[in-house]
Amino acid sequence: MADSKKQLRWYNVALIAFVAVWGLGNVVNNYAQQGLSVITSWVLIMLLYFVPYALIVGQLGSAFKDENGGVSSWIKRTSTKRLAYYAAWTYWVVHVPYLAQKPQGILISLSWLFKGNGNFVKEVNSVTVSLICLALFLAFLWLSSRGLATLNRIGSVAGTAMFIMSILFIILAVSAPFMTKGATIATPHMDRLSTYLPNFNLNYFTTLSMLVFAVGGAEKISPYVNNTKNAAKEFPMGMLVLAGMVALCAILGSFGMGMLFNSSHIPQDLMANGAYLAFAKLGGYYHVGNVFVILYALAQAMAQISALAFSIDAPLKILLGDADPEFVPKGLRKLNAKGTPIKGYWMTGILVSLLIVVPSLGIGNMNMLYNWLLNLNSVVMPLRYLWVFLAYIMLNKHLEKFQSEYEFVKNRKVGMVIGGWCFFFTAFACVMGMLPKISYSADPSTWWFQMALNIITPLIFLALGLILPMIARRQHTALNE
Repeated sequence: MADSKKQLRWYNVALIAFVAVWGLGNVVNNYAQQGLSVITSWVLIMLLYFVPYALIVGQLGSAFKDENGGVSSWIKRTSTKRLAYYAAWTYWVVHVPYLAQKPQGILISLSWLFKGNGNFVKEVNSVTVSLICLALFLAFLWLSSRGLATLNRIGSVAGTAMFIMSILFIILAVSAPFMTKGATIATPHMDRLSTYLPNFNLNYFTTLSMLVFAVGGAEKISPYVNNTKNAAKEFPMGMLVLAGMVALCAILGSFGMGMLFNSSHIPQDLMANGAYLAFAKLGGYYHVGNVFVILYALAQAMAQISALAFSIDAPLKILLGDADPEFVPKGLRKLNAKGTPIKGYWMTGILVSLLIVVPSLGIGNMNMLYNWLLNLNSVVMPLRYLWVFLAYIMLNKHLEKFQSEYEFVKNRKVGMVIGGWCFFFTAFACVMGMLPKISYSADPSTWWFQMALNIITPLIFLALGLILPMIARRQHTALNE
């Protein structure tokens, strides 16, 4: 019976993981940061970070195949309950900036869908946008508290559509100069090696977090390890194929972006509008008008709406669903008649609302606000990956206690070194990502405002995570007196 479940082959694992990990936004955002030199960065990040990351997740998933709590369960088994709480807290709290940006993405997609252009991010005041985004978020917060299974189904369809549009972009963009008469190559000297070499200065290192953000999330693959036929051989093969597929799409996608947008003169709104502008150009080259833009805007709007609803509910339930009374106050753990942790929703609503409104008071340009919030996501979201690597280090430290069908490396010291490298690189990328790119604004006061927010936001998240156990402990002491 056990063998009947082991039906996944290496190519199944690679395809499942590819759909979960990759998207067109990864290409657009990193091209906007680095231009064509990002191609070299993609190769380096795949070899030095993504491959070991994915294989580490494979061993953790295999060793703890009966655990349902993901990263926090891995930490709980390899270290302490307190660290497991902090892992669960990190997983939830990094979604706050993610939730704050989703309404912006919805507005931009609707602008392209109904107005056919991206002028929205250039023309509308950031405070006005923030108030609209706040209203959207609060509406979805209320709807999500009532259960939104339909939106999750829409998300599955939208996710598949986004994946198809990503592949379609690569095919159309790379072939456009050879298949159509009107297409011209925007970036000069694309035949020179120097065009693809990064300049390893401070600005470059501030963009590393966006690369880590792009290839992160491999822990989603962990449930499939033990369903793989001959996991010891086929899982690593699937992960290597996944890395190859991601690298190929990243390189070809970046190459396509270089053909459409001059790498030396990247539009300031490329992060917000890049994918739409690219599809608009391709629609002109292939004489289909705005068909590609409309299809992408529809897929993006559905994906953003579903992600907003799902990301309000799922991470909160992971944090509070199996919360330890020692660390999470009773009020947050309490469920209403519909099984919703209503005070947890209040906490989410307050934090996200602050992050939507406060930055707009010091960042007057909506496009700059979008870029800043996306970069903040790239700083805080990879913080959850640190717990993956810590779990792997601790697993190797106590290797004799845990049996796994698949092992990345058999030597515990080598395993700890690899885990330590991935931990250090992730932390370094997050710290460097706190520095806004100097080219983002000529106004020093705006740069310092962004810098302050990049530091204060994670510190507030950390402080709140430390305060909750103190409240829980006080409640526990009061009950025992």
